[in-house]
Amino acid sequence: MRALSLWGPVALYMAGLFYLSSQSVLPAASLTPDWTQHLIAYAGLALVTLRATTGGRWSAIGARALVFAWLIAALYGVSDEIHQAFVPSRTADVRDVVADSVGAALALGAAWAWGIIRRSP
Repeated sequence: MRALSLWGPVALYMAGLFYLSSQSVLPAASLTPDWTQHLIAYAGLALVTLRATTGGRWSAIGARALVFAWLIAALYGVSDEIHQAFVPSRTADVRDVVADSVGAALALGAAWAWGIIRRSP
């Protein structure tokens, strides 16, 4: 049951990204640049994944949990671009994978710094 409470949000987040990637046209696509959408979306995925890799304990943020969370987010970004190659009017773009990976890294770096700040007296 604990695994579901930790990894369930990750699976739901990924399902949401998959749903959005399945759309030929995104309703809010013109409101912000594509790269910012990827940065924000994969920052969120990295954070829910970090929560799972630390067992829900922000005090447990370490290099292993950070790397694992980043790899999951980055690899999901790759699979998302492959998926988009099969969606009408969508294309796969390596720049999107870069934005996904950078967004994940920025969010994880912020979480790591926050963990350090919280542990400081």
